[in-house]
Amino acid sequence: MAASTEPGTGPGIILCTQAPDDYASRRLSAYGSVVVAPDLSEAGLVKLAPKARAIVVRGQTHITKAVIDAAPGLQVIGRTGVGYDMIDVAAAAARGVPVVYTPGVGARAVAEGSMAFMLSLCKMLPYWDAELKAGNWASRFGLQAGDLAGHTLGIVGLGRIGGLVARMARVFEMDVIAYSPTTPAERAREHHAELVSLDELMRRSHFIALHCPYTKETHGLIDRARLALVQEGTMLVNLSRGGVVESLDLLDEMLETGRLGGVALDVFEPEPPDTSHPIFRRKNCITSPHTMGTTKGAWAAIMKSMADDMAAVMDGAAPRHQVSLGGRAQ
Repeated sequence: MAASTEPGTGPGIILCTQAPDDYASRRLSAYGSVVVAPDLSEAGLVKLAPKARAIVVRGQTHITKAVIDAAPGLQVIGRTGVGYDMIDVAAAAARGVPVVYTPGVGARAVAEGSMAFMLSLCKMLPYWDAELKAGNWASRFGLQAGDLAGHTLGIVGLGRIGGLVARMARVFEMDVIAYSPTTPAERAREHHAELVSLDELMRRSHFIALHCPYTKETHGLIDRARLALVQEGTMLVNLSRGGVVESLDLLDEMLETGRLGGVALDVFEPEPPDTSHPIFRRKNCITSPHTMGTTKGAWAAIMKSMADDMAAVMDGAAPRHQVSLGGRAQ
């Protein structure tokens, strides 16, 4: 069922920042016309908000206090994914509007993406692909790819995704350490990971995978002082949020000096990034447009979880995954 870009005449609309999939469209259309906002600016959303019974948030569109306050009939906000920093959760809570999200639903897809990035960097896949396609068979004699086995992986954030990455890394015979202040030691042991301080993680790791939530505390967490601690040639993979790293300028500098041997980025600040930045021309920087968590299977599960929880709220029932004002699922 295709979503519309025009409000219907029903009891309200399901206002979407991008089109939901067929399942979510069918599920939510029982509660109002599913409408994709043609203008994602605050002013554009405020214009449609008075008719909104629910808001579906995809991508990085911000649902501000002004948007929420402009929607007197708003019953629920649904977020596709685990990150909800673009939603004013406090403003929603003040209005008694639940914010539902989908923690863990796409975790395996992101974890697989993290391992794929590490393997791609380690095995130099983009480089070999480009050299062979350029007819340079002799390139195989000039350089050698690396290995995961016998090396240390440092995971920043040992939640659902980080825990899966830790388990996958053990199959590759990697030693796993983690910085995750809220993770109990027993849970870390279940993932065969050693909990350490962030500075120790930066010093010991050959590969660093960022999987922490994006909060005030993690904004700019990976900065110049921290990157100065890493071993030369360390590989950095970020599937958390772009803002967890200080800047692309810093990563580019670290690649230039060899402090970082490779960088893989699925997330950026802002999104989309300015691809004229020099880091995008580096062969040892591989990127994707925030897609590692949106595989076919993961996306179907995410949409179903979100739509079912939004429907539950509008039916007067409790959702499974609701963001609390403190930033944790209820």
